[in-house]
Amino acid sequence: MSEEPIYRSRPGADAMAPATAERAEEVAPGVWCSPGLSNTYLLTTAEGRVVVNTGMGFESQVHRTNFDAVDSSPIRFIIVTQGHYDHVGGLDTMRDNETQVVAQANWRHWRDDNERLLAYRANNSAFAFSDKLASGITAIQQRFGRRLPAQAALSADIEVDDSHVLTVGARTIELLATPGGETTDSMVVWLPEEGVCLCGNTFGPVFGHIPNFVTMRGDRYRDALTTIASIERVRDLRPEVLITGHFGPIHGAQRIHAELTRLRDAIAYVHDRTVEGMNAGKDVHTLMREITLPAELEVGQGYGKVAWDVRAIWENYSGWFHHRSTTELYDIGPEELNADLVDLAGPDRIVERAEAHLATGRPIHAIHLAEAVVHADSGHAGARAVLTAAHQNLLAASTNFWESAWLTKKIGDYS
Repeated sequence: MSEEPIYRSRPGADAMAPATAERAEEVAPGVWCSPGLSNTYLLTTAEGRVVVNTGMGFESQVHRTNFDAVDSSPIRFIIVTQGHYDHVGGLDTMRDNETQVVAQANWRHWRDDNERLLAYRANNSAFAFSDKLASGITAIQQRFGRRLPAQAALSADIEVDDSHVLTVGARTIELLATPGGETTDSMVVWLPEEGVCLCGNTFGPVFGHIPNFVTMRGDRYRDALTTIASIERVRDLRPEVLITGHFGPIHGAQRIHAELTRLRDAIAYVHDRTVEGMNAGKDVHTLMREITLPAELEVGQGYGKVAWDVRAIWENYSGWFHHRSTTELYDIGPEELNADLVDLAGPDRIVERAEAHLATGRPIHAIHLAEAVVHADSGHAGARAVLTAAHQNLLAASTNFWESAWLTKKIGDYS
């Protein structure tokens, strides 16, 4: 492949931010972008407007204002490419009286999951997004006033099983289900006469990076083979322009085809090596260490990671029992024995060994030992110092958004 992987020249996940733009930008003929936590798009036609995704609720006035400045005709359709909060939150602001909302047929599944696990997922993702959200809300309040729209819940007027065609004015809009995207209700928007595909986050929030098959915040597992099939479905359209959920569009049919082929092949490689290892009797941690991508399949690991996907594939196939210890079957976790182990070995001796691991470049070993001491004695200064230093070492080597956010949080906890 002649061109280097595209992820190297595109912004990373740290650049994702709430909506601040004061105008929409035309990114393809008659396709306008209002950027935000997930970009919102406007398709203009002679018979009204079509909006693709709506951002978070608190962002929605930004998007609506930007789009109204381009074209104030009625919004005929709102297309939701997946049911995550940053795609559906602005529905109430964006919807006109006659607007029809279009979503993939699995939308209720994701809406209901979001609602029943709202507190759990909010708590488990706050470490990564709370500062961005707070600063974004403040900026939008300065523009529109303190009272911002609430987060809307998804409801759909038109449900798409596998495919559906809308004709608005002279524009043909094809909707294609891609259940291997970030959610099983993912779909893409294909403009066949223009060769433009709006793919949302079908390939993850940051294009060119390997996806998370389960996120740190907590989601249902995603199937690697279904992801491969969804990538192939979009790749085989041969789009000339790929408009993603974040950052600018990607141009060139050959480059898009090459990128999607590389991503597909990388996921297939991780899947196949994991399955081979499972059949060979290797445990998940061994496979997480051993499986790496060959150079020709290089993709970014700034949002997902190969090692995490190895574990997700392993557990998606095999479940929670890892066949390593009888204790996996019962309700006593290893942390409940920490006080016994620390009492037997002595906290200072354990910290000394943790310091030795840290000094020889093994911060994760150091964390295992120092955490045992902190669980038994939360104020132990030596153990907390080891934990701070170990997390700092890992952070210095991290290029992954979620990993870096977590490590930063833990450094604050132990400092």
